[in-house]
Amino acid sequence: MSVQARTIAVIDDDRRVLESLVNLLSSFGYNAESYKSAEQFVESSTLSRISCIVTDVEMGQMSGLGLLQHLKNSNCTVPVIIITGKPSQSEASYLESGAAGFFRKPVDGDALVELIGSVCL
Repeated sequence: MSVQARTIAVIDDDRRVLESLVNLLSSFGYNAESYKSAEQFVESSTLSRISCIVTDVEMGQMSGLGLLQHLKNSNCTVPVIIITGKPSQSEASYLESGAAGFFRKPVDGDALVELIGSVCL
């Protein structure tokens, strides 16, 4: 699958971070779609065409970890990369929860793009 065919869901309740990540991923040829909450993403009908999810941890009602658990309960195998400005746990515990990767904000764009390239379905 070419980079252009891969759709990345970016979920963050901070509009500036959301726009920045969407612009970054688009500049590398990904089709990046933005969602302001995990609930908005879950309610959308896009999961079947998503190759990877990049999500913040601290958001409204459903956190990034809540989304990760929801996807696991639904037998979804789409890789989820966690980003956060205020880690509530260690990097290892995010990975043990099933995340494909973890980044602290501000996110290292090159490292994120490299990880997405290696874990995208």
